Amino acid sequence: MSTQLEMAKAGIVTPEMRIVAMEEGLSPESVCCLVAEGKAVIPKNVNHDIKHVKAIGKGLSTKVNANLGTSDECSNLELEGKKLQAAVAAGTDSIMDLSTGGDLDAIRSFFLERSPVMVGTVPIYSLATQMLRVGKPLKQLDADDLFSSIEKQCSQGIDYMTVHCGITRQSVAFLESSERIMPCVSRGGSIILHWMRERNEENPLYEYFDDLLAIAKRFDVTLSLGDGFRPGSIADAIDAPQISELMILADLARKARNFGVQVMIEGPGHVPIEHIKSHVELEKRLSDETPFYVLGPLPTDIAAGYDHITGAVGGAIAAAAGADFLCDVTPAEHLGLPDDTDVYLGVIASRIAAHIGDLAKGVNGAREKDKRMSIARARLDWKAVIEEALDPELVRVKSHLAEDREACTMCGKLCAVKLSRQVWESN
Repeated sequence: MSTQLEMAKAGIVTPEMRIVAMEEGLSPESVCCLVAEGKAVIPKNVNHDIKHVKAIGKGLSTKVNANLGTSDECSNLELEGKKLQAAVAAGTDSIMDLSTGGDLDAIRSFFLERSPVMVGTVPIYSLATQMLRVGKPLKQLDADDLFSSIEKQCSQGIDYMTVHCGITRQSVAFLESSERIMPCVSRGGSIILHWMRERNEENPLYEYFDDLLAIAKRFDVTLSLGDGFRPGSIADAIDAPQISELMILADLARKARNFGVQVMIEGPGHVPIEHIKSHVELEKRLSDETPFYVLGPLPTDIAAGYDHITGAVGGAIAAAAGADFLCDVTPAEHLGLPDDTDVYLGVIASRIAAHIGDLAKGVNGAREKDKRMSIARARLDWKAVIEEALDPELVRVKSHLAEDREACTMCGKLCAVKLSRQVWESN
């Protein structure tokens, strides 16, 4: 069976490409061309029926992911169900199952069965969790077991997966000579790093990348090349380990495309605001415009409890500069496992950032959304304001005192809209 990329290269417009074209307001042929060039991906496993098929990439609306999943200290399937509902209600385009607690296979199946949007995972989490449960040290992680775990998750229907292939002997050497405050804040990246240091061996995901491609191709799973050395502090940003890894990932992305596998590259966490745009542009230039998936980015380290706002600030700048996929950052970031309210706020904040980026990029239909809201406000049409809002339910609650009157409760008789309207109507 051919992948979306292979069919696009052959000039075949798939049903998924037609769905994307309709949603994005583009021609099916233009979507096909973007996929063929590797500038867009359509993450959809051949074994997974998705209600809402989405594409990620150049010229398309910026997409948003919500991180869900359990931990070894908090594993509650009912809570995960609430978090999934919250993410979908907030308008997420994707979810990732990052579980490390409870019955991991059951939790993964739970998300695949109930999610109307694409589902991603980080396969090494599952294997590392299982090893620790039986008292097996991480250094005994077996490459064959890792690839078996990847194949199992692909067969279950996972649409895309994060694989930390860019942590290599070369990039580790840069890390060892760096003066980072926090050497490695990526959970998956730290597992790979620990394994390599303990065994003095090359990263199996890099060394046997062809085997990984063969598995991904069989199920048309999109590979999301993880940034294991992403900075966890703005003081550590844009350094040798990060850039070295990015260059490795760019080469691997080209190799994946040549093999017929769809691929994205993941981007940094903490980045000073003045460097966000240049870093996005660097990724695009190095990787031939491979879709860029970013966490945040977070342009300050001190906003604990409000990092959904920090992430939205960084995400808007990144999206405007060309980032294609934003991973939500919740108020619980750096503090603990998020609940359903945290997830909802994180997705809404990221959707605001994504739309701001779309306005700057001139994405088809973005400005029309704002124009419709402006017209509704000019008419003091509260029903239309609610309908056009990103979070209609919140607006409905906040505007309840104004529903039976023309002006809102902020200005009352001194409503600027009404006063200016009277001026124009009198002339």
